[in-house]
Amino acid sequence: MTGTIAPVPTSELDQIIHGEHGHPHAVLGPHVHEGAVTVRVLKPLASAVVVRHGGTETPLEHEHEGVWVGVLPGVTDVPDYRLAVSYDDGPIELDDPYRFLPTLGQVDLHLINEGRHEQLWNVLGARVHHYAAVGGTVSGTSFAVWAPSARSVRLKGEFNSWDGREHPMRQLGSSGVWELFVPGLGAGTSYKYAIRGADGEWREKADPMAFHAEVAPATASRVTESTHVWGDDEWMAARAERQPVAEAMSTYELHLGSWKRHPGGGFWSYDELADDLVPYLSELGFTHVELMPVMQHPFGGSWGYHVTSYFAPDSRYGDPDGFRRLVDRLHQAGIGVILDWVPGHFATDPWALASFDGTPLYEDPNPQRGWHKEWGSHIFNFGRPEVRNFLYANALYWLEEFHADGLRVDGVASMLYLDYAREEGEWSPNKHGGRENLEAVQFLQEMNATVYKRVPGIVTIAEESTSWPGVTGPTSEGGLGFGLKWNMGWMHDSLGYLAREPVHRPYHHHEMTFALTYAWAENYVLPISHDEVVHGKGSLLRKMPGDRWQQLANLRAYLAYMWAHPGKQLLFMGCELGQESEWAEARELDWWLLEHPEHRGVHDLVRDLNRTYVDSPAMWSRDGDPAGFQWVDANDAGRSTYTFVRRGDGPDLVCVSNFRDHPHEGFRLGLPATGAWEEVLNTDAEIYLGSGVGNLGQITAVEGEHDGQPAHADIVVPPLATVWFRHVPATEPVKESPRAVS
Repeated sequence: MTGTIAPVPTSELDQIIHGEHGHPHAVLGPHVHEGAVTVRVLKPLASAVVVRHGGTETPLEHEHEGVWVGVLPGVTDVPDYRLAVSYDDGPIELDDPYRFLPTLGQVDLHLINEGRHEQLWNVLGARVHHYAAVGGTVSGTSFAVWAPSARSVRLKGEFNSWDGREHPMRQLGSSGVWELFVPGLGAGTSYKYAIRGADGEWREKADPMAFHAEVAPATASRVTESTHVWGDDEWMAARAERQPVAEAMSTYELHLGSWKRHPGGGFWSYDELADDLVPYLSELGFTHVELMPVMQHPFGGSWGYHVTSYFAPDSRYGDPDGFRRLVDRLHQAGIGVILDWVPGHFATDPWALASFDGTPLYEDPNPQRGWHKEWGSHIFNFGRPEVRNFLYANALYWLEEFHADGLRVDGVASMLYLDYAREEGEWSPNKHGGRENLEAVQFLQEMNATVYKRVPGIVTIAEESTSWPGVTGPTSEGGLGFGLKWNMGWMHDSLGYLAREPVHRPYHHHEMTFALTYAWAENYVLPISHDEVVHGKGSLLRKMPGDRWQQLANLRAYLAYMWAHPGKQLLFMGCELGQESEWAEARELDWWLLEHPEHRGVHDLVRDLNRTYVDSPAMWSRDGDPAGFQWVDANDAGRSTYTFVRRGDGPDLVCVSNFRDHPHEGFRLGLPATGAWEEVLNTDAEIYLGSGVGNLGQITAVEGEHDGQPAHADIVVPPLATVWFRHVPATEPVKESPRAVS
């Protein structure tokens, strides 16, 4: 051995060995010293270490408790070298992680510090990286994690027998980011971080930015690299020009794990789901599918609302590219994809985000703001810029990397109010003395402004159950900036009305009309979601009164009323079957119901609702404009009927709903124009297993004012039914409707 070893104090070696050194690259790896190159290696379990370079082998000496050191002879600059590390079963050749410069640049670190890195996933997490180094390109994985209060961070995984001592990470300046490039590691590698927190305790943590995770109950993160080639270019180009609020949107809400299952109860993969789901939704005519949370979560009973890995698709169904293929195939079939997203709170599992670096890093340190007692989960610290950055970068990640067309944001009301689910004395007012969570408001505005700027044509949807003003208002005017908001009031009022026996409905008539007094205060979605068919609430069918025929008739009439009502529609899976039992995530839907004609009738009605809706721009092109709706008669309580006009691009459409259990003969209907009106849909048609009462597919309006309309026609209104009439311009022949009944 020639040259002098670069000296390192024993105390500093002890820090390396015991995981107390924040800059291991300053000690380990190659260092030029007095005209020679010293190589220092940490291999606690090795029996010998040799450096191989330029056809030469240089044995290293054991220096101190697993640290090996030596001087490379005949070199004055750092060469390309490898390590031959001997254990009990002979030497293994490895590259040295400590010979590489950081894979993050100063601009990235600055943006992370500022909480303004919009593509955070490109610099943090575990990314397969091809490093241009001495001797040529080296492939491996770059690991980077934000843990600003950690005293040290180690990387552990199957590649080091889960012994993190061999791979201490370095802290990059004051950014709070710890980084290590490990050559030779690629997709499929399982790993975790061992973090020595500010309190001195070691914690094993999954990667907050992991793009893939082990299948629960295993908890490690996994390295992944996408090889998927997207085939949805046409969809994506068209999406960028869209305005979702002014377009047709009929959404099927889906829980991946319980839509269909294998005979033994096993989950379908993303590819298997695509094989059946894409043609099923195409047949039914839904324009969008909304997936309950697909982000990694350990407890299936949370339905995905207690997330542990925000950047990883649920590994129960396959790998991230499997999910990409599902989205791709939906797009190629013309179906948009909305993802449920949960930025309001996160799971308490000790291996995930909670107390990540020994401090409340992601959660708000104030228990009055950082703990959700109703859901038993942590609440994000919306006052910390880096946490807000983590969340809105996560939103962008799903929209950009997985081509999602929108995000439905869960539990917005719980984020907006400091006193949400808290008694007096359990919350403190904001700086103005109010109950509004100003930091959460700032986050939601930042998130919406950022995603709409970067990803044109997408939509964000708020599940917000209060009268907070401006949920869908522009952020430039103080609004939250969402594209759409769930109309929870409409849902509660209409289901409450439909649950009553028909004889009692006249006394509650305006429960169905109240939503029209505020229908244009926001841009609304009408939600019949999973929350309405679980936890003892029963299925949508079972909410309806009467015998089985009446229940099914009520359901059909209600769905057609909902589709014609201002707002976009969302229907939870199984409702299109007339599902009898309430939803349970542990089993698949009752597909056997489709063998029964009366349930097949509900299914076929939903198909015809969607197709007629999409083909009738009057029902959606002016959803956000009061001029797109007009009551014909909102006050016919005695007959429990509701009649209204939808206007927009194309011919007007008139909806007549009768929620009594007998027909109305000689019913005079006010109409906006004379001439032919095609009966384009009748929920009492025999093909839906109705009673077959109708108007032979067409009515003719004559001059004569009625209910404020310039024309009228005398019609028959079927029992417990909704009928749609679409105006036929004089130059257009009346089409024979397959739903015409006599």
